[in-house]
Amino acid sequence: MSDARADRALLTGVLDDLRDESDELDRLVRGLRDEQWALPTPAPGWTLAHQVAHLAWTDEAALLAATDPEAFAARAAAAVEKPDGFVDDGAREGAALPPAVLLARWREGRDALQRVLRAAPAKARFPWYGPPMSPASVATARLMETWAHGQDVADTLGVRRAPTARLRHVARIGVRARDYAYAVRGLSAPREEFRVELAAPDGALWAYGPDDAAQRVTGPALDFCLLVTQRAHRADLAVRAEGPDADRWLDIAQAFAGPPGAGREPKGAGR
Repeated sequence: MSDARADRALLTGVLDDLRDESDELDRLVRGLRDEQWALPTPAPGWTLAHQVAHLAWTDEAALLAATDPEAFAARAAAAVEKPDGFVDDGAREGAALPPAVLLARWREGRDALQRVLRAAPAKARFPWYGPPMSPASVATARLMETWAHGQDVADTLGVRRAPTARLRHVARIGVRARDYAYAVRGLSAPREEFRVELAAPDGALWAYGPDDAAQRVTGPALDFCLLVTQRAHRADLAVRAEGPDADRWLDIAQAFAGPPGAGREPKGAGR
């Protein structure tokens, strides 16, 4: 397969997975009563409406970046002026909409983004709040966020979601964002790579980094994804580190861009 065909196949595969991840979350929220949208989620101050509103807002930002880079640059500049509040502001604005309107907005935005990314050259680069991203990277980041915020929705509704092979996208971002997690905290990242070995939902092994690395991280892929999206506390997960630097990383890991998250308290905290 040529490089161009391989790049196109990669993009198509990620977009298909993003569509499926979004559809799974849509099935969780489409039948909610209006009052349920106000249920508090594990994210402090965020209701179910905030979770979906954030996804809609970010999809719209990605669509703007892909279709009108100059307008996106203006939005990004405004975000720099309010680094700790622009995300919450976007979620708050969307959460104030009637649930049916919010749900329609999210669906329309994610469908439009799918169409634009599928039509884009695989080697294109779109501006973002960090480095420019390819269409596949945009889709992967959207999948990671959709899964993570979908986890908050599922936890709020008491739904246990079966892990799928789509987690490989979240895991890969978590591994690749290792040095970012240090940088965003003003820390120097270790020079050496770690070996990361994760047990996939189907029993396969997802491995990253040199197999002879002195330090490593192991555990279930689901638990690793919950860790790097900060949807569960490390103490509640079966992710293990060998080596002091790898151990430190698990305390600060984050797959998402932006300031360090507060994370979640251990389940036994306060008892």
